Amino acid sequence: MNDPKVPNRVFPRAKQDAESAKTVVPTPQTENPAYKLAFQDMDFLLREDLRPVRFQLELLKPQLVLDEANIASTFVMYGSARIPEPAKAQALLELATDDKSRRIAERLVAKSKYYEVARELARIVSELPRDEDGKRQFVVCSGGGPSIMEAANRGAADVGQESIGLNIVLPHEQAPNPYVTPSLSLQFHYFALRKMHFLLHARALAAFPGGFGTFDELFELLTLIQTGKIKPIPVLLIGREFWDKVVDFQALVDEGVVSERDLSIFTYVETAEEAWDVVKRFYENQAAAEGA
Repeated sequence: MNDPKVPNRVFPRAKQDAESAKTVVPTPQTENPAYKLAFQDMDFLLREDLRPVRFQLELLKPQLVLDEANIASTFVMYGSARIPEPAKAQALLELATDDKSRRIAERLVAKSKYYEVARELARIVSELPRDEDGKRQFVVCSGGGPSIMEAANRGAADVGQESIGLNIVLPHEQAPNPYVTPSLSLQFHYFALRKMHFLLHARALAAFPGGFGTFDELFELLTLIQTGKIKPIPVLLIGREFWDKVVDFQALVDEGVVSERDLSIFTYVETAEEAWDVVKRFYENQAAAEGA
C-alpha cells in the first residue's frame, strides 16, 4: 500500500472564503455590516481602535514585497520635490514675473545640477550584480515623488533596473513619478512607518538639497547613528555649498550640543562618482576591520 498523501491544509484559504462571501443570499442578517468578514469590512478596519492593526499591516506589506523581489539592501536617496531637471528649471526662470520669483528661480537653476547627480548615482549603483545568494544589493529607493526623487528612479530605469518608491498619502493631489517600478511602488499612510522602511534595508544614503521633509528624514538617521540605535552606514550630503548655508553643523559643536566626532557620521560630496567612492571605501574598510 502506498503512503497516504497528506493534504497541506484542511481549512479553506481566506481568499476562498472572501469569494464565497460575495455570493451570500441577501437577507436582513447578511446585509447588515456586522455580518461582513472582518478583513473585508473597511469601516471596521478604519476604526480608531484598529490603529495598531493598521500599523502592523503597513509594516508587513512593504517587507513582504521587498523580500519577494529578492531585495537585500537599498541605496536611499532623499531630496527636494521642488528641484526640477535643468531644462525645466530654466523654463521656470523664464516665466518669473518679479524680482522675488526670479531670485528663487535662479537658485533652483543653480541646484538643478543635482537632478543629474542623483540620476547618475542611481545609474552607477543599479548596475551592481546580484550577490552570491542571488540577492540584489543597493537597490535605489526614493520617496517616489518628483524632482530629486524622480531623478533617482529615472537613473535606475536608464540602465534597465528596478527601483523602489515609498510614496505617502498627502492632502494635496500627488502620484508616484513614472520611473518607479510599478511592483515596487508602495504607498503609506503613516510617516513613521514610511521612515522606518526607508532605513530598514538602507546600506547607504544620499541626502540632496531639500526642505522640511528631507531634513526630517536626514536628522532622524543622524540621531539613530549618533545614539547607537543603528550601526553606521555611509551618509552622503550632496552639495556642500547648500548644506553649509542652511545648517551650521560646526556651530552645534561650538555650542556643546553635539560632539566633534558626530560630524564624522556624514560626508560631503559633489559628484556621483565621489559618492560611490565613499560608499565603496566604507565597506572595504569595514571588511578589512572584520578580517583583522
